[in-house]
Amino acid sequence: MSTPVSEKACNELGHTRGGEPDGAIVVLGIGNVLWADEGFGVRCVEALQARYTFAEHVQLVDGGTQGLYLIPQVHGARRLIILDAVDYGLAPGTLKLVEDAQVPRFLGAKKMSLHQTGFQEVLALAQLTGSYPERVLLIGCQPEELEDYGGSLRPSVKAALDDAVALAVRRLAEWGGEPRQRTMPLAEGEAVTSPELALERYEADRPAAEAACRIGDERFMPPGAGAP
Repeated sequence: MSTPVSEKACNELGHTRGGEPDGAIVVLGIGNVLWADEGFGVRCVEALQARYTFAEHVQLVDGGTQGLYLIPQVHGARRLIILDAVDYGLAPGTLKLVEDAQVPRFLGAKKMSLHQTGFQEVLALAQLTGSYPERVLLIGCQPEELEDYGGSLRPSVKAALDDAVALAVRRLAEWGGEPRQRTMPLAEGEAVTSPELALERYEADRPAAEAACRIGDERFMPPGAGAP
């Protein structure tokens, strides 16, 4: 099943099916935070961890661009939530939910990067070996900009982050993941993402595009030799 997110969809995700723990739950954010909206999934997992605590059988994973290295996490999950930037051909910042057997098809329909190619293979292998999770939810966001090395989430995509986190929390509650508002800050070394790449620090410390010369340094590359 795949549906653009609406108020009705949000309400439906709030309905529980008993809310009892039922096997390992993995919440996986994939993408590359160094390439603007490509980092959406990782930023969502980062926000989930900063704002909530969960039951012991819930694992939050910064999957980055690991591709096939994510096999253990996927194959060990009974229920899986994936957060990622996905090119649905919709307006930038639009969220779309895809579930269960439809997830590999949507992730492979229009690959935006190598990490999606590798992760699609992880899901395909899980299906072939009978290790595909019983339930899978993809919360995908239509990106606005990907070709900006060193850039951050564009406003339209950043604005969708809170809604994506809310959708993940509601589904985790439905699956017995016991989400609770975090009352204590994360301990040192506990964060799923590197402190140097955390969203606020990343945006505050990164140089301007002109200083970073994100399309190629003219000191080493002649004019016209950079990225188109």
